[in-house]
Amino acid sequence: MHRDDFLMLKENIIYFDNGATTLKPKVLSEKVSEYYNCYSANAHRGDYSLSVKVDHEYEKTRMLVKDFINAKSTNEIAFTSGTTDSLNKIIFGYFKYVLSKGDEVLLDKSEHASNVLPWFELADELGLVIKYIDLDKNHKITLENVKKTITDKTKVISIAHISNVVGDIRPIKEICEYAHSKDILVLVDGAQSVPHIKIDVQALDIDFLAFSAHKMYGPTGVGVIYGKEALLKNIKPIIFGGGMNSIYNSDFTRIYDELPSLLEAGTPNIAGVIGFGSVIEYLNKIGMDNISKYERELKDYAISKLKEIDNVIIYNEFSESSIITINYADIFAQDLAIYLDKYNICVRAGNHCSKILKDEINIKNTVRISLSFYNTKEEIDELIRVLKNPKIKEEIL
Repeated sequence: MHRDDFLMLKENIIYFDNGATTLKPKVLSEKVSEYYNCYSANAHRGDYSLSVKVDHEYEKTRMLVKDFINAKSTNEIAFTSGTTDSLNKIIFGYFKYVLSKGDEVLLDKSEHASNVLPWFELADELGLVIKYIDLDKNHKITLENVKKTITDKTKVISIAHISNVVGDIRPIKEICEYAHSKDILVLVDGAQSVPHIKIDVQALDIDFLAFSAHKMYGPTGVGVIYGKEALLKNIKPIIFGGGMNSIYNSDFTRIYDELPSLLEAGTPNIAGVIGFGSVIEYLNKIGMDNISKYERELKDYAISKLKEIDNVIIYNEFSESSIITINYADIFAQDLAIYLDKYNICVRAGNHCSKILKDEINIKNTVRISLSFYNTKEEIDELIRVLKNPKIKEEIL
């Protein structure tokens, strides 16, 4: 599916590490080169035509992002350096000022470090209570388990839309509906969902959403904060400098800009943001529903084939996303990944930045196969062939 758009696929590789970062279509490098070669001025700084061109292209991407996730206004969209940056700016720029000692924040043990460590830091600073939503027998989050964890002290639920290891698609709409009935805010890590399924922040009623461009075929160094404008207008910047202030004087008086400039101090990754816009247009042409449908077919096919291998342990057979987490009996996860690399098959091994998930699945390291729309059943067949190698352990040893 659209494989010719990805030059790296001509290098005889099978790329199954899309959960870490995706390959990039030609439209991205072409757009980035256009910026650097044709109008490489700063954004929101100049009064000359080249700078105005940059402003137009930069803000065009903001509008594309708004439409892509169906936000109400471009004031609800701020650019960052990635999901981690976005989560930190939301947690330390908003929740730091609305939470107090004894307030509860709900996480779960399959969360990425970027949605755990900032909360640990803020909990230490403010005296917050961190509680974990139980995962069910298939390591999924259910609305029932969310309800069981909530108390009258719960103020925030902060979870991934799709876990980057377990791969379950959480019932975000239902969670938000129930949370809001209890005056609880919901922060969603969309790093693994926005690239793979259609997101409508208004329909889901998400309060805050964070995601990265590089996991959705775009450049590294670009992320997005979405927040309901009524909430986001109360956020405080955690980075200060040029581009986010209207005036400041030697007597300490200063007036900061309105959203979204308030959250975009300094010169941004202009080329990356503009390139990201071209990628969103590219994804719109393919259609997110088409991507989701095809990736689910690939996932089901891969699961059926992996189940044919007795020594393969599948940890998330029943998850709905394009993430598959496995191990091979008596082979260390990293050793299996290195073995697969001999056959030009790229997978991720380790704890996947989810170091407390071991409390739930009782193992620290796994191999993650994460699929994209440019993967094929033939590539999965090659993976299965290599895993079925009767001399696999001999080759690894």
